[in-house]
Amino acid sequence: MQPHMAERSSSTSTYLLVPILLIAVLLGIAAVRGPSLVSLSGFGSAIIVAAPLVLATFSLMALAVAGRGTVDLAVGPLLAFINVSIVKLNMLEVVTGPFGVFFVAIGIGVLYQLLFASIVIWVRVQPIIVALSGFLALTGINLVILPRPGGMAPEFMSSWGLGATIFSPVLLIVLIAIAGWLLFTLTPFYANLRMMGYDERAAWTSGVRINIVRIGAHVIAGVFVGLGAICYTALIASGDPTQGTNMTLAATTALVLGGVSLAGGRGGVTGALLGALNLYLIGYVLATFNFGAVQAFVTQMAYGLILMASLLLTLLVPVIGRHISFISPWGAFVVLASVVLGIMLHVATQAAYLPADPVAAVAQGELLTRYLLVSPAEAVSFGLGFSPIQKFAFLAAFAVVVLALSARLINAEARAKRMGLFLYMFAAVLIVALFAVVAVQSNLPLFQGGAP
Repeated sequence: MQPHMAERSSSTSTYLLVPILLIAVLLGIAAVRGPSLVSLSGFGSAIIVAAPLVLATFSLMALAVAGRGTVDLAVGPLLAFINVSIVKLNMLEVVTGPFGVFFVAIGIGVLYQLLFASIVIWVRVQPIIVALSGFLALTGINLVILPRPGGMAPEFMSSWGLGATIFSPVLLIVLIAIAGWLLFTLTPFYANLRMMGYDERAAWTSGVRINIVRIGAHVIAGVFVGLGAICYTALIASGDPTQGTNMTLAATTALVLGGVSLAGGRGGVTGALLGALNLYLIGYVLATFNFGAVQAFVTQMAYGLILMASLLLTLLVPVIGRHISFISPWGAFVVLASVVLGIMLHVATQAAYLPADPVAAVAQGELLTRYLLVSPAEAVSFGLGFSPIQKFAFLAAFAVVVLALSARLINAEARAKRMGLFLYMFAAVLIVALFAVVAVQSNLPLFQGGAP
């Protein structure tokens, strides 16, 4: 039993490598293509824009873990329904305060999900049929409530969507949602939910009350989508009944991209969060290119291609995972995060150490030394360069990464029943490198004795 659970845990960790690698690549490209992202207002705006997608993905994640292929295709129209309901009630001066808004948003989300669960459990309709019916019904109801985008959000939300700073009520909502799920994972109810997602029949024979657990998953999904609707209302400061389709496609793509299994049993806020952030960054990076009138179509095409590639990768990851299981996702996260932070620091301080005025460049020499950056004269002459300290730091970091990866590979090969090809190749490369160093040692200052 223990090896089986360890295998599942390893498989889950392996799935996280893909979104971790992708978010590092996208963050690096986004920082270079759109330097405005690397600022307080840039990060603040990113949090405001990405929050509705993150919480909608959390809603889908809670249902996907429960199994039966439960993916609520109506998550987008439901979020829009809560949005237009809040705006309409605010225009009628029925609900204007924070307590009323949160009560209405979460209440509508939970009631819809309870209806969803009741039809699936007792009427025994397939979840995909219920989800599609809800999608079509809510899309029409939204247009009845608010025929076109407009209206005003409650007054207390007026400053929520500004994005002038990182710390905002929207960030607090997202953090509370993440903390709530992490605390939920410590409960026996979550263990029953995972067991039901892996094998519902085995969970039932073990004494798990399947119907209660499934209803609980739908309630959690309703809370998440309600919070997402509040963040979306704060973002646009009005009502919009037309965004349901886009939100459903983006949240479903983010769910798959985050490594959450649509078959059930595997998923969490880490993968869902990474998937949602990757989707936001893809849109941000594409926005830095000028595709003209087809900009929106290119973005939708990118989402569709990514969804197809993610589904195909889902089939390949179990095979690839057996060969890269020795790589820790969190170790990869630390290494890639260090690289991305270095790129962001470089971009954020670029204006300071690449001034147009040579006289001002000389005056900023102390700043360059402080951040270990290139001298202004060298930067102006060559466009992009590195100081000797920077070169040493980058080479040392690269050497540490290569050494750690090589050590993990050797350790994995040593535990195998027979020596693999990598160990022989690694030893051969070391021998060839040694002969190469000896051959050119006369040209290296390291091997020269004394000053010339």
